[in-house]
Amino acid sequence: MMTEEQYNFVKYYERSFRNNWELEAVTDYDTKVTLTYGQLAINIEKLHILFKECGIKKNDKIAVMGRNNSNWVAVFLATVTYGAIIVPILQDFRANDAIHIINHSGAKLLFISDINWEGIELDQIPKVLATVSLNDWHPISLALNPEKINYDAIARKFKEKHPDGYWAKDVHFDERSNEEIGSINYTSGTTGFSKGVIMPLNGLAGNIRYAFESHLVFPGCRHVTFLPLAHAYGCAFDFLACLAAGGHTWLVGRTPSPKILLKAFSEVKPTIILSVPLILEKIYKKMIVPQIQKPPVSWVLKVPFLDEVICSKIREQLVQAFGGEFKQMIIGGAPLNPEVEAFLYRIKFPMSVGFGMTECAPLITFTPYDEGSKPFSCGKPLKGIMEVKILDPNSEGIGEVVVRGENTMKGYYKNPEATKDAFTKDGWLRTGDLGMLDEDGFLYIKGRCKTMLLGPSGQNIYPEEIEAKINNMPFVLESLVLQQEDNRLVALVCPDYNEVDASGMTREELNAYMEDARKQVNSELASYEQVAIVKLYPHEFEKTPKKSIKRFLYTSMV
Repeated sequence: MMTEEQYNFVKYYERSFRNNWELEAVTDYDTKVTLTYGQLAINIEKLHILFKECGIKKNDKIAVMGRNNSNWVAVFLATVTYGAIIVPILQDFRANDAIHIINHSGAKLLFISDINWEGIELDQIPKVLATVSLNDWHPISLALNPEKINYDAIARKFKEKHPDGYWAKDVHFDERSNEEIGSINYTSGTTGFSKGVIMPLNGLAGNIRYAFESHLVFPGCRHVTFLPLAHAYGCAFDFLACLAAGGHTWLVGRTPSPKILLKAFSEVKPTIILSVPLILEKIYKKMIVPQIQKPPVSWVLKVPFLDEVICSKIREQLVQAFGGEFKQMIIGGAPLNPEVEAFLYRIKFPMSVGFGMTECAPLITFTPYDEGSKPFSCGKPLKGIMEVKILDPNSEGIGEVVVRGENTMKGYYKNPEATKDAFTKDGWLRTGDLGMLDEDGFLYIKGRCKTMLLGPSGQNIYPEEIEAKINNMPFVLESLVLQQEDNRLVALVCPDYNEVDASGMTREELNAYMEDARKQVNSELASYEQVAIVKLYPHEFEKTPKKSIKRFLYTSMV
């Protein structure tokens, strides 16, 4: 049993660097350059020297923006172990959004990739003392003496401070209470309004603690990190928990297409996989659907006992595609398509769905696959860490999901009104999601409070459920169900143009097909959920980093 001191966020890394000094810690997948725990610790110590030279004090803000790489990891860990507050900025944010976050947070230092810096002018971020490249540590801009913080100067200071070298025994980080602020993470939600989540170290440590206790991470574990590190999901488990445990994380910096990821999985053979639904759904659609739709496989799948042989072969094929050595796949960030989820459970694919949010750093509910996860649920609240209840449930037990516990944020930075609105009077955090709890305590998410629509007689309509049915149709890449002023439902559909072109289908034939698809979907829906119109959309919808569609951009299109 670990003591409270052992749960301390900073101590996790002090112990890990000392105990795993010679082991491989991080690899930049694109370049195959690997750093050991010792080399990463040296980079962190050099950054501490840079911070001191810049006059950075406890609780000052340091921003970091760029694609996943080992330098990003070093900046994050160096900041929190120094006593400062890290401000991760998603690399996909537009320049004006990044500028707002840098200024709003009051960041004094900025570490940024060269490509992200191209859209920013120095006079737009007047409070920043220095900007440093995440590509190679060179100073990009300085309000300080450049001789104090260039790479050679820091190397000299490091040698003066550690004339006999820097070794495992030298790793010592100043004490920090878990109650102190560790990060301010700006959300990128589907509503278009970004808020700075104030996260204490306790929230970050709570996720690590759960990862340890549920054996999601362990010494020697291997992770492929393709979710952006600036997002709470990938940051918590593929990076923070993995390195706290003495694991090895491979950092994918390129856009994570299924082709790139499957290649990475086959090479690294990860011990656990974190993914958003979109990635798994694309792989399912490309790899599995073509097999199960062709005879005789489609026939055999309908025959009891014989179907088990086919399911076993498909499961093994899918497991091997992901490297063949992972314990389970964890899906989060958005709802998983029910048809995909049902098939994966049918073939006994080792997968579980979790539920979380940036405001909880992020995990709230999860049940590991080997502990009895249930299809279509998001698992149970993290035992001893998080609590969940349903606020004002209707006759079906559906209401807003509210939560509290160790992983919960302190509030939104410089935004007391939003903070007040985020919590109930008795201190529960509003998630904005509609859900229900079953008799065993498993949580089921029905949709977002803000996206729920009302039928002609006041019935609740969850557009995500209708979209899941539409997305299962051939030639459909993705869809959005919206409501017109006359209350009729309209489906914006982005076709899978690669499939359409391969089939030789004309525009007129595609329109006719989509009309037939609309009727087919309506046959599976209640009368008040009927889709009245299908409108074709020319390209993929704009999404958040966790691949949820930004609905607010499209509401005026119907």
